[in-house]
Amino acid sequence: MNNRLHIGNLAADTTAAVLEQALRGDGRNVARVQVVMSRDPGRSRGFAFAEMASDDDAAAAIAALHGATIDGSVVRVALAHPPKSRFGGSVGVRRA
Repeated sequence: MNNRLHIGNLAADTTAAVLEQALRGDGRNVARVQVVMSRDPGRSRGFAFAEMASDDDAAAAIAALHGATIDGSVVRVALAHPPKSRFGGSVGVRRA
């Protein structure tokens, strides 16, 4: 299993500290939280990524927080997909 979470539908003013506190509930260990910001200074894009210390902590966080209300918004919490290549996979390949 993966221990990286995607947290969606965040309120615009939700901070990494607020998310980390929610993720730490019930004794779960959080390695890192990153709220994705827009190009406008100080504005959240409405989602974040969190790395949990273990797969068990990740599963417990999903069970506890998916559908919970944080800063007035009902959040969605799921395992994050691995990042996709930005280059489409054909960089450096020669075709005859």
